[in-house]
Amino acid sequence: MEKNRVRLTIGGLDYHLTTDGDVNEIKNIGEEVDEVITDLLQRHPRLSQVQSAVLCALEYADRYHQAERNADYLKAQIQVYMEDAARAKTEAEMARREAERMTRDLRSIRRSLEEKDQL
Repeated sequence: MEKNRVRLTIGGLDYHLTTDGDVNEIKNIGEEVDEVITDLLQRHPRLSQVQSAVLCALEYADRYHQAERNADYLKAQIQVYMEDAARAKTEAEMARREAERMTRDLRSIRRSLEEKDQL
């Protein structure tokens, strides 16, 4: 993949990155991180750049783990839905077969009745 250079300003400091990712996405992420760190520094003037960066990293790590838990929960839900769908499909197939059997039985009974009526 092609490497792209990106310049980000986060917390008043410039960072030059090389990435094979989408430059606009990296810039958007950088802007988001800058907003969080700048907000932390404004709300808590005694924080250093490093402290605000650590707090920002903790926030993003917490979001990441929450997203993983949500994804795991959704995967489990999807699995339950797939099992329910498979069970419903099996039940529908069994009902279709039963309906076909009953239709054959009904035809047979009708034929028997018609033969009796002809006698």
